[in-house]
Amino acid sequence: MVEDMSRRTVLQAAGAGLAMAAASPLLAVPGGSASGTMPRKLRSDFLWGAATAGHQVEGGNVNADSWVMEHLSPSAFAEPSGDACDSWNRWREDIDLVKRMGLNTYRFGIEWSRIEPERGEWSRAALAHYRAMLDYCAALGLRAFVTFSHFTAPRWFAGLGGWEKAANVEHFVRFCETAARALGPNYAHALTFNEPNLAAQLSWQPEFRQTMAYFSAANRMAANRIGSARFSATPTFDIARALPNQIAAHHRAYDAIKAIRPDLQLGLSLTLADEQAAPGDSARDHKIAEVYQPWFEAVSRDDFVGVQTYGRAVVGASLDLPPPPGAELTQTGMEFWPEALGATVKWAAKETGRPIIVTENGVATADDTRRITYIDRALAGLARAMDEGADVQGYIHWSLLDNFEWNRAYTAQFGLASVDRQTFARQLKPSGLHLGGYARENKIPSG
Repeated sequence: MVEDMSRRTVLQAAGAGLAMAAASPLLAVPGGSASGTMPRKLRSDFLWGAATAGHQVEGGNVNADSWVMEHLSPSAFAEPSGDACDSWNRWREDIDLVKRMGLNTYRFGIEWSRIEPERGEWSRAALAHYRAMLDYCAALGLRAFVTFSHFTAPRWFAGLGGWEKAANVEHFVRFCETAARALGPNYAHALTFNEPNLAAQLSWQPEFRQTMAYFSAANRMAANRIGSARFSATPTFDIARALPNQIAAHHRAYDAIKAIRPDLQLGLSLTLADEQAAPGDSARDHKIAEVYQPWFEAVSRDDFVGVQTYGRAVVGASLDLPPPPGAELTQTGMEFWPEALGATVKWAAKETGRPIIVTENGVATADDTRRITYIDRALAGLARAMDEGADVQGYIHWSLLDNFEWNRAYTAQFGLASVDRQTFARQLKPSGLHLGGYARENKIPSG
């Protein structure tokens, strides 16, 4: 049933795309059609990359808290993750795609639930697997960028109360220490957490708030499923209880990893919308204080802050408002608003005083021409933020592949490459080659 796509086939497909890029003014001259202005040259060590997350691409992550939640009935997920993109087996193909696009960085997550499938039980094979990925990146001349926690956690951790219980911080710190010792030297950047403020941000969205009662019930069902007294999965935990524990976990994990790899550039990523106040009575300031301010303060020692932006939010009296009538919408129902990136990068730089790496930015669409437009306009906004003083050290696109997008499963297409759901064959899209054109020139359109 599963038909392998050989590396040779992938490289041939990529090579054909690169030839197309060279022949196309749009792809060969980055930004030329987006703004009509001279491109902005970037620092020589600027990170140009694509990102994935373990649970969303690897497949068969059966010991994760999300796997339990996906298999409840009723379920909030359109379908379970299943084999995902089979990247546990096809990771070399994925890394080859990054290289062939002309990017220099691959950001990926290591799965805690694979490395420590049961409490105190460590998988040497899983650790060796992730080290092999890092070594392969190095062999291809790519910079590897590691995420220690990308939402998912082991089911046993969720069954102990997850992030709602202060005592569980110790488990995460031990995991980070174990992984940092095993992974070796072939990565220079890492995140402790991916978007730890996501749950708070989602709580301002009307659709998510309507489902909160279900998620409370789902956590109870999951507890019964695994035989625990309490189950707390990300991002459906109690936000007030989890916040101080996640901040403490970040600080302690930061120190533990740095003790092993003092040379490592280490931070965390935050999800940031371009927060705009609706005319009249708006709770924008209250939302910022609740969703963002604790984390702006938490990163004061970090080497950088990862900014992850997909659009804007217009904040009403107590909730985010729906997109305006007639607005172009993405597959996730968000407004098509690439200009958000420049706004959030300036904001994060001002509030934290830290260097910025865009660790995720992208759009869910089946129309790849709109992804190209999104990239052009987002990068133009990034240039404006840099012109106004933001120290931006990289741009990493979400996502490398069309993958498992949580409750939307496989219905939201963020990838620079498509994945055949039957054969798992990868195919680069023109947008991937377009982004690679920027990377090869190391320029973005002037803001």
